[in-house]
Amino acid sequence: MTDYRRLRVALLGAGAVGSQVAALLRQHADELADRAGARLELVGIAVRDVDAKRDADLPRELFTTDAESLILGADIVIELMGGIDPARAYVLQAINSGADIVTANKALLATHGPEIFDAADQVGAEVYYEAAAAGAIPIIRPLRDSLAGDRVQRIMGIVNGTTNYILDRMDAEGAEFGDVLADAQRLGYAESDPTADVEGYDAAQKAAILASLAFHTTVPLDAVHREGITGIDKSMMDAARHAGYVIKLLAVCERLNGGEGVSRYGAERPLDDRVSDGTESISVRVYPALIERGHPLASVHGANNAVFVQAEAAGNLMFYGAGAGGVQTASAVLGDVVSAARRHIAGGVGVGESTLANLPIVPIGRVTTRYQITLEVDDQPGVLATVAGILSEGRVSIATVEQTVAGEEADIARLVIGTHKALEQDLSETVDRLAASGVVERVVSVLRVEGN
Repeated sequence: MTDYRRLRVALLGAGAVGSQVAALLRQHADELADRAGARLELVGIAVRDVDAKRDADLPRELFTTDAESLILGADIVIELMGGIDPARAYVLQAINSGADIVTANKALLATHGPEIFDAADQVGAEVYYEAAAAGAIPIIRPLRDSLAGDRVQRIMGIVNGTTNYILDRMDAEGAEFGDVLADAQRLGYAESDPTADVEGYDAAQKAAILASLAFHTTVPLDAVHREGITGIDKSMMDAARHAGYVIKLLAVCERLNGGEGVSRYGAERPLDDRVSDGTESISVRVYPALIERGHPLASVHGANNAVFVQAEAAGNLMFYGAGAGGVQTASAVLGDVVSAARRHIAGGVGVGESTLANLPIVPIGRVTTRYQITLEVDDQPGVLATVAGILSEGRVSIATVEQTVAGEEADIARLVIGTHKALEQDLSETVDRLAASGVVERVVSVLRVEGN
């Protein structure tokens, strides 16, 4: 057996992912030592309750409630507690003690990433977080390293397995949202409180991380426009299917090339203070959107995730796989642990985050995309002309229109209108005018069309 240097590894948290990480560290110790060039010794696991039931069979003597002592004796600290506090304090303590950090904590990085990365830079440590954006899918290293010499133009990602599972079943089975959500909770795909998933908070955190990497710009979480899927119902799924689309919750991060409507988020000026100096900017947003059924993201089923990257030189790249799950996510965590160990053996300071581009972030009102608008209108002559006139006045151009009878109401028709590209602000104001026009009984839905 090779006589490797020993590196002390502390684990914070022993939930679904943490338990699997600990088990794999022990089970594959010799193999990991050969890959890392160092023996990775799990010296302890900090938890709130040492007697709680775990997802893996681990020696009780590994567990402790004294996280601080464990941190101070470690070379590498794996943080899998989740949440902001006390994870933030522990991570900063570990960095200041000279340890490298491996984390899957998307909420922590999306909220306090700049503080954590700056602390690591100050002491020459490094923060690894492959598992924070898309579970087992390797996307952080490709964005941070492999595409560092390219210009990423756009990222579209399905980055939340719970919502993809729900929307996929609604599409395939014609089921209603509430019924599928209840099934997802019974199967363990959704938490008892599913708010973080179904309202888009989880996806927004991941979008902030991905955009920060892709565009070398710090993206605050509150700069990410967020909408969830609770308003999606069977009729919207049916209309999407009829038009050749599928509905997915998307994280969209894109580079916008200069011009009108740019706002400098975080500057002294307010967010809606426009500049028009041709400055390149970015948009980061999460919402349910229509995608053509031929697009690669449309074929992502169940609880899987996928990230579609468009780069200037590399072209289109697709990353697909399990977006969650204890053992799957543990794979990404252990990859980071091996990388951290190799850095310790090689020596030198950690590689800092590249956020010097500092691109302005555009608010949602300045984004341009296509839309599908579904209206219930009075079934009378001249109504379609009135609707078309309101859209034209609002600078929203009609691409397609389909009229059907709305259910059992003989005097109500349903219009499904597809638009050409329009400014979000113009579209929003126009929909408000439609709702108040007198000929529109109800705005059923407004969905953006992404993918081309």
